[in-house]
Amino acid sequence: MDNIKNNMSETTKGIICIVISAFGFAMMSAFVKLSGDLPTFQKTFFRNLVSAIVAFSMVMKAKQSFFGDKENRKLLNLRATFGTLGIILNFYAIDKLVLSDANMLNKLSPFIVIIFSAVFLNEKIKTNQMVAVLIAFLGALFIIKPELNLDIIPALIGVSGAVCAAAAYTCLRVLGAREKGATVVFYFSIFSLTVLFPFMLISYKPMTWVQFTYLILAGAFATVGQFGITWAYKYAPAKEISIFDYSNIIFSAIISIVIFGTFPDSFSIIGYFIIFGASLYIFMYNKKVDKSK
Repeated sequence: MDNIKNNMSETTKGIICIVISAFGFAMMSAFVKLSGDLPTFQKTFFRNLVSAIVAFSMVMKAKQSFFGDKENRKLLNLRATFGTLGIILNFYAIDKLVLSDANMLNKLSPFIVIIFSAVFLNEKIKTNQMVAVLIAFLGALFIIKPELNLDIIPALIGVSGAVCAAAAYTCLRVLGAREKGATVVFYFSIFSLTVLFPFMLISYKPMTWVQFTYLILAGAFATVGQFGITWAYKYAPAKEISIFDYSNIIFSAIISIVIFGTFPDSFSIIGYFIIFGASLYIFMYNKKVDKSK
């Protein structure tokens, strides 16, 4: 086994880690949905509680800062605020939509990061990137299937969750060079738990042991997802492996069919292919640019 590990390329390790991460987040979504008719604030609180405990132990073990450097607090607060909003909105979408639909709408966030990076980090948007963004949003319309009624609200909330996640990732692009990963995760987790606690108390519903177990499992798989993605990008750059994160949609579709007996409709499937195609286009373009250097 050790020989296999040693012979494995860094890129292959990154791909394995990102697929494990995608599976972790798909299972997180499944357990959130399985926990039933509980308030979104309650689900988000228990999901982040597990992450906080794991991050706390990691910070303690490495003897790192719990709250980061003072000059980074504003950025840490922004990352935590948008990250918390993103999870709340994503969990609401998961409860109301077909699981694979909710997760694919959340996968719009990398395209939105391109826009935010241009606006807030002064990164230049290339023509091919802008085309990919427009194509991705066209794909989202197939999933949302816009109509002038209230049925559109869960899908719009799912897109809003992707926007918030993109804002959080934009902050992480800056924080990555300034703070340790465990510090950022702990700060985010404690921030979200503090903010969510009063809302959770107000809307709290008694849980069965089964529901409680599902939420703890959601938190455990979310932690697998977080560390999987962290290790993946440690082994290989995003432009080489990011496309494999879309395996999350395959896992989510299988879970939707096997556990919940729900099938994405033909328009949603078309939307999946369009968004995946836009991501594949960016992935191949980045590989081409990398080889030409």
